[in-house]
Amino acid sequence: MSGNRRKAFLVSAALVGGMLLMTACEDGDTATDTGAAQGSPSATPAADAASPSSAGSGEGADKGSDTTGKGTEDGAGSGADTGNGKREPVGQSCGSNDISWSSRSETQAGGYILVMAKAKPGITCVLPAALPVVAFGSDGTEAGPAEQSVGQQITLSGGTTAYAGVNPKTTNSDGGKELESIIVSVANDDPDPVSLRVGTITVEDPIVTNWHTVPTDAVPFN
Repeated sequence: MSGNRRKAFLVSAALVGGMLLMTACEDGDTATDTGAAQGSPSATPAADAASPSSAGSGEGADKGSDTTGKGTEDGAGSGADTGNGKREPVGQSCGSNDISWSSRSETQAGGYILVMAKAKPGITCVLPAALPVVAFGSDGTEAGPAEQSVGQQITLSGGTTAYAGVNPKTTNSDGGKELESIIVSVANDDPDPVSLRVGTITVEDPIVTNWHTVPTDAVPFN
């Protein structure tokens, strides 16, 4: 082979080798890019793994809200609203044994008996808006109403006193029965009626007022 042909062959071989080398480098770069692209999805599971923690946080907030709601409901159901954001306990109904009873004779309106009721120490109770029960003698004659309408409930506590006026005789006749005591109670079904000595009285068609907080309002006019 002549020298010129040998030079031409070596140059061609060098060019072919250079092209092969460049192709190999491009393939390597492509492989590197592909590997990086394939590696990028690995960030997605990490984001997914964080999701349960946020869901758990929401569940905890809901449970906390439920607890608060229940506490509010329980508080709202207790006691009577005073209108200032506070609630006060509701008093129990008075029984005759919750009360200190007394009486005295009055001369107004032809004479009558003033019955007085106070709560015993440490007791707060409510007298119902109903006629006091006043009975006379062994036959249990009861006093009728001296007023046209029912009175108001009265809460007895501390120094509060309730008053009711009893007129034992509303007729002008000479009849009637003589007694020295009356039986009083808060209601007909009260198991603890109280006997009050009132001196000698004549009983015929008796009447009694509602409970009042002022004694002069408890005068039993016919």
